[in-house]
Amino acid sequence: MKIAICASLDFTNKVKETADKLTENGHEVIIPVTSEMILNNRVSLEQIKKEKSNGEIYKRMIKQNSIKRYCKIIESADAILVLNFDKKGVRNYIGGNVFLEMGFAHIIDKKIFLLNDIPDTFYKDEIKAMQPIVLHGDLSKIK
Repeated sequence: MKIAICASLDFTNKVKETADKLTENGHEVIIPVTSEMILNNRVSLEQIKKEKSNGEIYKRMIKQNSIKRYCKIIESADAILVLNFDKKGVRNYIGGNVFLEMGFAHIIDKKIFLLNDIPDTFYKDEIKAMQPIVLHGDLSKIK
């Protein structure tokens, strides 16, 4: 299965770990462009965090055309896997960009896998309406 991973950039190391495990299990995996840049040392995670904290990350997103670009990648995949770990005091965090990616995947009828449970957030009903498959941390459930 061809899987596009969707995750907060803060989870980039876990993105790599997960992509490696999925590849070992015979899946074709695509990771977010900026995560790839971080892993290839073209930009540091610290730089990305700085851009986020000072409100400048949108400039990078525009320059890289990252939202549209990743939607095209999702379109070419069979499914998305959302890596929703704890962040900012939120259990199983799903941020704005990942929520957009989930919505796009849902609209074009792609499978949506959540690594962990749906977060208790004000948009949890919308997440539930997308009918994601919750893996409870078990990647072997991806079929």
